[in-house]
Amino acid sequence: MGFFERLKQGLTKTKQGFVEKVESIFQGKPIDSETLEELEETLILADIGAINASEVVDHLREKARKGELGESGSVKEFLKKELSSLIGAGQKLVPYGEKPFVILAVGVNGVGKTTTIGKLASRFRDQGYSVLLAAGDTFRAAAIEQLEIWGERSNAQVVKHQSGSDPSAVVFDAIEAARARGTDIVIIDTAGRLHTKSPLMEELKKIRRVCDKALPGAPHEVLLVVDATNGQNALKQAEIFNETVGVTAIALTKLDGTAKGGIVFAIKKELNIPVKLIGVGEGVDDLQDFEPQDFVKALFD
Repeated sequence: MGFFERLKQGLTKTKQGFVEKVESIFQGKPIDSETLEELEETLILADIGAINASEVVDHLREKARKGELGESGSVKEFLKKELSSLIGAGQKLVPYGEKPFVILAVGVNGVGKTTTIGKLASRFRDQGYSVLLAAGDTFRAAAIEQLEIWGERSNAQVVKHQSGSDPSAVVFDAIEAARARGTDIVIIDTAGRLHTKSPLMEELKKIRRVCDKALPGAPHEVLLVVDATNGQNALKQAEIFNETVGVTAIALTKLDGTAKGGIVFAIKKELNIPVKLIGVGEGVDDLQDFEPQDFVKALFD
């Protein structure tokens, strides 16, 4: 099965809770205040975001008023165009500049951060890059072991210290090692204790400073891993991590297990941080570049 087919399959729950619901709202009914209110509620429940939902409904109301929507069946086509416009063009996670290219991966526990790092390492190795993984989550011994397993699977080097040691020291050593070995890419794993605990955020700020000290300009990408099943909570996490470390890209995992795939639109609208990677399954190949127009197509087709 190609990735687009897997994406379509992965978005089944979102499609059922959103596109199919929209179709039933306007089935044989006019576009009026009642159906528009129902549409807005459906958009919000799909986690598209209240601002987006309100704007989409306002545009639809205006088009209906001007008589630009002859058949209620054209509402689906209108929504497809509207959401395509909302989401814009895609951006890819591509290494640039002098090596090593440093990616700082952040996110709360349980979102699939270490797994995403492992899949990303495999992907870069397949593209011919050398990769070094930094075990910066020294808070959980299991996180270090998990990263080592991914290192073996993806044939990536791993730099680690003992469990409980200073994460910044691991990060500094990893970047130094990558520079000495001529490694192309460094991906840093970090602790993900609840984002509401300020010591974690202070730790992440320190790691960011240490990256720049070890290699001026690093990290080149701050990748926030969020779990799509968290819906609006994922948006809140993105806000907090962005305030702390300046998130430059988002990897949205577990899209195949949620009806809240609309969160992609809310992230774009409210934070304007590009979703660069999406995960729609457990396999290594299920982490892919986020292609916005394919995403909308998969939802509606």
